[in-house]
Amino acid sequence: MRYRMFVVLLALAGLSGCMTVPPLDFMVENVGQVSSRKNVEMKSLTVGFAPQSQQGVIESDASLPPIWKEGLTDAINRALIFRDSSNRKVNVSVRITEADGAGAGITMTTKVSAIYEIVDRGNGNLLFAEKISTTGSVPFKYSALGVVRARESANRAVRNNIAAFISKLEAADLTKAVFR
Repeated sequence: MRYRMFVVLLALAGLSGCMTVPPLDFMVENVGQVSSRKNVEMKSLTVGFAPQSQQGVIESDASLPPIWKEGLTDAINRALIFRDSSNRKVNVSVRITEADGAGAGITMTTKVSAIYEIVDRGNGNLLFAEKISTTGSVPFKYSALGVVRARESANRAVRNNIAAFISKLEAADLTKAVFR
């Protein structure tokens, strides 16, 4: 019995030794050009952690915001949601409020949340403000290695968050301020 268990564990270790941990990669795979472009030009895009008073669980370090920004920039560019050379200029700000990594388990699930804001640079009006929360789940069949499933669940959670932002932004009206 012990011998069989040892053989099974050895086989699993051998199989998992061939697997590599994927990098953090937040590039959204299927981003198409939006049907409703916004008549504003994006001048600035920032991504960072929200102040502690707005944070939930943050299980990450300073490497998260730049990778999130790169994925978001790519999605915005491929969606063609903003118009270059528009008279109205905007800043897009993303504040990460939650990055709750996957715990141990068969299916790994990561939850992320961020506050997305768009501000008119000309008058300071807030044109878009929304907190978006998403998850990413990876089943056991994806990989026997928990660290691989955990990393991929983080990738999926942030990709889902960026895709949700593009979808909500496409439906948003940026011609008037959110608060008056």
